[in-house]
Amino acid sequence: MSPQLPVANRVAVVGYAQSATRRRSERPLGALAVDTARAAIADAGLTVDHVDGFVSSSMLPSAGAHQAVDGVSIVSSGWLARSLGADPHYVAGFDGIGQVSGSVGMAVNAIIAGAADYVLVHRALHNPAGAYHANPTREFRGAQQWTAPQGFFGPLAMIALPYNEYLQKYGARRESMAAVVTEARRNGARLPESYWFGRPLTGEEYLAEPTLVDPICRLDCDIPVEGVAAFVLTSAERARDLPNRPVYVAGFAGSAPPPRRLPMHWPLDDIVAGGLGTVGRLWRQTGLTIGDVDLPQVYDGFSPLVWFWLEALGLCPAGEAHRFVESGGIDADHGGVPALSGGGALGNGRMHGVPQMVECYLQLSARAGARQLDASIGLACQSSPHYGGIVAYSAMPI
Repeated sequence: MSPQLPVANRVAVVGYAQSATRRRSERPLGALAVDTARAAIADAGLTVDHVDGFVSSSMLPSAGAHQAVDGVSIVSSGWLARSLGADPHYVAGFDGIGQVSGSVGMAVNAIIAGAADYVLVHRALHNPAGAYHANPTREFRGAQQWTAPQGFFGPLAMIALPYNEYLQKYGARRESMAAVVTEARRNGARLPESYWFGRPLTGEEYLAEPTLVDPICRLDCDIPVEGVAAFVLTSAERARDLPNRPVYVAGFAGSAPPPRRLPMHWPLDDIVAGGLGTVGRLWRQTGLTIGDVDLPQVYDGFSPLVWFWLEALGLCPAGEAHRFVESGGIDADHGGVPALSGGGALGNGRMHGVPQMVECYLQLSARAGARQLDASIGLACQSSPHYGGIVAYSAMPI
């Protein structure tokens, strides 16, 4: 095995900004991205002239036929750099799943390699008009001909399959998932930037919701929204001269390509095996264990992913996540693991890995205000454990 490039303590997040998360913004996505980027740069004590690197993932996460138009429904690194009037040395886009974690990894590598001194990482999400996953296709070719005509199409069917497997294999109940969704909504309801600000959810409301693709209901899914977040990263040495307390990148890992399957076929065994591989790579790179982590922000674009991440990280044994959450294991207000303390996607809206990264940054830089926790090492997870990524952050060099 080739030696890995050392990452810990070499790069830090030094500033951020986040727009309000709305169902649909009153302003174009590109304009929102420009304003948010400028705010993040100013928050770091810098000007646009300092920023010589731009990294993002501009994927529009819709399974429908919506067009990706730069500056309108997506915002690429190049579009943002040009619109800011920057003269960057490094412009890149992450092409994969785990958009925020992958972008952070590229930014870290660019800074360590000397390709850029100050890198802006952003994610901009658009909510297109009409049904989010509306599919006007009347004929399917290739691998989809074996799934889509029978109704196995889109993310809801994709996640319903392993969720059903889990329920049947481990004797879990949908009632246990109420603890996940209500925890995310309770924490998101505290955040003015959240779509769900001031609107927590009860377990009774969750269980009363009819299923869409059994056993997935509407409240198991993050709501499509529009919003932008931006972060400034630089070397640890340069971070010392900037106004905010730096948050160090301790390491990162992405998932390996999963086994070849039919489109959107995510067997539970693939998720388990791939998740252990993703997390294992992180532990090997950083030298950390789950016992060192006091702020594990798990991904929750769909509620079952929380169970999968809890088990992949080792916060509870395999097959026990449903019991763990039902017994208060992630109830952060009452001593549980703060796995969704930033509200996640279910508590903020479909911002991919942004809520997880924002929470790690705010808590570890001691900028969380009244929500401040005593935390020193955080994890920001994204997508599924077998099909995403994870970044470890630390409040101090490790």
